Amino acid sequence: MAFNLADMIEHTVDAVPERVALICGERRETYAELEERANRLAHHLAAQGVGERDHVAIYSYNSIEFVEAMLAAYKLRAVPINVNYRYVEEELVYLLDNADAVALVYQAEFAPRVAAVKDRLPMLKHLIEIDDGSGTSSDTGAIAYEDALAAASPERDFGARDSGDLYILYTGGTTGYPKGVMWRHEDVWRTLGGGIDFVTGERITDEHKLSRDGKAAEPSATLVLAPLMHGAAQWGTLGGLMKGQTSVVLPKFDPHDVWAAVAEYKIMTISITGDAMARPLIDALREKTYDTSSLIAIASTAAVFSPVVKDELLDLLPNLFISEAVGSSETGFNGMRLVEKGATVSDGGLINIAMGPGTRVIGEDNQPVKPGETGRMARGGNVPIGYYKDPVKTAATFIEVDGERFSVPGDFARLELDGTMTLLGRGSQCINSGGEKIYPEEVEAALKAHEKVFDALVVGVPDERWGQKVAAVVQPRHGEPPTLDELVEFCRTRLARYKVPRQLDIVDEMPRQPSGKPDYTRAKRIAEGVTS
Repeated sequence: MAFNLADMIEHTVDAVPERVALICGERRETYAELEERANRLAHHLAAQGVGERDHVAIYSYNSIEFVEAMLAAYKLRAVPINVNYRYVEEELVYLLDNADAVALVYQAEFAPRVAAVKDRLPMLKHLIEIDDGSGTSSDTGAIAYEDALAAASPERDFGARDSGDLYILYTGGTTGYPKGVMWRHEDVWRTLGGGIDFVTGERITDEHKLSRDGKAAEPSATLVLAPLMHGAAQWGTLGGLMKGQTSVVLPKFDPHDVWAAVAEYKIMTISITGDAMARPLIDALREKTYDTSSLIAIASTAAVFSPVVKDELLDLLPNLFISEAVGSSETGFNGMRLVEKGATVSDGGLINIAMGPGTRVIGEDNQPVKPGETGRMARGGNVPIGYYKDPVKTAATFIEVDGERFSVPGDFARLELDGTMTLLGRGSQCINSGGEKIYPEEVEAALKAHEKVFDALVVGVPDERWGQKVAAVVQPRHGEPPTLDELVEFCRTRLARYKVPRQLDIVDEMPRQPSGKPDYTRAKRIAEGVTS
């Protein structure tokens, strides 16, 4: 029995071929149509010499073609590589070179960048261009996506696959160059795709279970808002395909388009990335009335979700279930909690969760900490193989504790007396001011509760007396921006004095990754006055 991503989606195709699998913009695609088109693309890639463990990069906004390309690669036992669509030429060269990409599927809008870098990438042998209606053209030598499919076989006649086939997810590069996290198919599926129940911890032992349950269930639609180039969106979509759901994706995030999709497609669940998406969604819902009667739950992952924002959502949608999960590219799922109205604040806005299977908090000696103590968040069980082509960072992040392998990516957490875990933040972003450790997420949550603050990031900048001081980068709401004195006075009612911001920088747009995750590198440059 193989717990293989392509196999399990093919099981769903066989179970519910006529059910709608994907919706993007005006396009709808059934499971049977997804299967045929992915088969055609897989055969085309195979004819170009792409095979097992070869890397196929995908450089696109959210689109049906993005999902087809991922599935086509898995069918060949090849590996799709996610490419950040915001990358400029040098970043693009770095990633495609680091990933050893042999083929690139890209949207026509990005053709000029592809043309500028392709000759610097000797391993990149084949280009496929998706017509996105942009009218952009460059002489890249690519074949048109639809032409590639039209000339290839629609048959599912591929060889046997394995649970150990490779899945690679490149990190967002929030704290440095992006790294390719390598997972076995079974391990990543058990961690993120439902192979282990997120609530009960039960392990699935039958590769047909998800598709069989999906066939028996009433069809439902889910909306994943993050870009497919990020893990949260990939697994929201891949997991939905394994369960027979209809996955709705938007080419780009627009809050009014989100609520319009909820009304049109009777969306039951939405997956978001914290405040960066929740705040615009709240504003849009206040500006215009939409039919949200189908919506049951909103799940947030991978970003700060402030108490004040959760309360605002529950004010607008009082029957909504809200959950927030904690994880990373290197660990997958670490734990989650359900959010109730009036119980959103936990220790100044930090996330407190019930730990998932294999999650623990360990100290510097790599042993579990005692309740009330702080340490590093770690996860055992089904964990990645390591970083692609980086044995040094692999050895530092994936360690052995008492004979068991753990992923320890650098997030700090406190083990609470009741056995839950409070996430404090990535250690690399921790601010040391006069010997006191300050975690940015806690200060950010306090700032976002101020009526004049729309969004905020917090970084440490050099200080002659204290070593570092707390600097707030704030995107104000419409109207008069807050002053530093206002924010200081406000935060002193919520935070210890040493955590209160001592510098304020106002920005028109918050530096964030496309997924909504904070871009602390850019925020720090703003706070330090670096303009280039």
